[in-house]
Amino acid sequence: MKILWSIEKGLLRDIVNEYDDPKPAYTTVATIFKILEKKGFVGRTPVANSHEYYPLVARKDYTTQSVKSLVENYFSSSFKNMVSEFSSAENLSTKDMHELMEHFRKQIEQKKKK
Repeated sequence: MKILWSIEKGLLRDIVNEYDDPKPAYTTVATIFKILEKKGFVGRTPVANSHEYYPLVARKDYTTQSVKSLVENYFSSSFKNMVSEFSSAENLSTKDMHELMEHFRKQIEQKKKK
């Protein structure tokens, strides 16, 4: 999806060409786009003997839905459980934790003002 948002629309070969080396197989990308189309994330228009794909959802909406799905399916619909899991991971530095705390403080202040 990142590539499709950046190029706005393209044939599968255009999308594959945008990948870094080693590029995925054309058939792999075709399968992924078939799934994305079925889920309503991308549309396609026939072009000669191929199809031109384009995004049907905005990047922000897609990201929001993906995170929401992750939280629902893996963290019992709890953002607190997700943050707790990631903060317990050894690869989260104390600097990252302090930045998260500051972010949450700002969010709390904004919500208090409403």
